[in-house]
Order: sequence, then C-alpha cells, then structure tokens
Amino acid sequence: MKPFFALVFLLLINSLHSQENYNLKKGYIAEGYDVVAYFSNVALKGSDQFTTEFEGAKYKFSTAENLKTFNENPEMFIPQYGGYCAYAVAVKGEKIGINPKSFQIIDNKLYLFYDNWGVDTLEKWNEEGGEKLQKQADTNWKNITN
Repeated sequence: MKPFFALVFLLLINSLHSQENYNLKKGYIAEGYDVVAYFSNVALKGSDQFTTEFEGAKYKFSTAENLKTFNENPEMFIPQYGGYCAYAVAVKGEKIGINPKSFQIIDNKLYLFYDNWGVDTLEKWNEEGGEKLQKQADTNWKNITN
C-alpha cells in the first residue's frame, strides 16, 4: 500500500510543478480564449461547454470542432512560454500576464503578449526583432522552468 501512496504523491507533485509553468489566469490557458482559433488569426473566447485538460492545464474552445482539433494534436496549439508574455520572457526573463487579444503565430507556434496601459509588447517584439527576441526568450524560458 505504501508504494501506491508514494506514486500518488509523486504524480500530484509533478502535476503541481507543471501547472506553475503555465499562465492560468482565470483558471485557463490564454485566459480561456480558444488556442485553436488563434491559428485562424482570430482571438475568440472559449465556452464552458467545450473544455479539456492537457498536462495539468485547462483549455476552453469556441466550438466542438476546435476542441476536437486540439485533442488530435495538443502540442501544436500550446502557447509558447506557458502562455506568458513572450516579450517579457525575452527581455526581462519574467513570467508576465498577457492580453489574450494580443498574439502572433510564428512558424506555426502561438505567442501571446501583454498589451495594456499604453504598453504594446507585440509592437515592441516586432520593432526590436522577433527572431532575436525569440532566441532570448527560448534561453530565458529554460532558466525559468529549471
């Protein structure tokens, strides 16, 4: 019986650890926006009717079709850097929240950005060179998650 409880404990710890690397504001990735819809270049709020969980993070979708699409290949739709602001991860090495309406698809990957109070980090990302910032963010994200 002890090995069973040890296994349950390890699974629980692993799940909690993986959740801390996801931006789960409002309880969902991308604040409940449909991560599949972004790939059609639109930011749509997900519905409570169409939800799923993957790697300890919850997702909402605007349609049953988008939910099905996600479930067929979830890794394709997971936002980069756990759904935190890509610019902040690159420049500050920090986990900063996002505006779910501020996004960009780069090389078939979803990047989310902060856009509020006169600060548009997507605009800064593009002005300062997204390719260079992407490399910085990749390095910083490894450091953040280790």
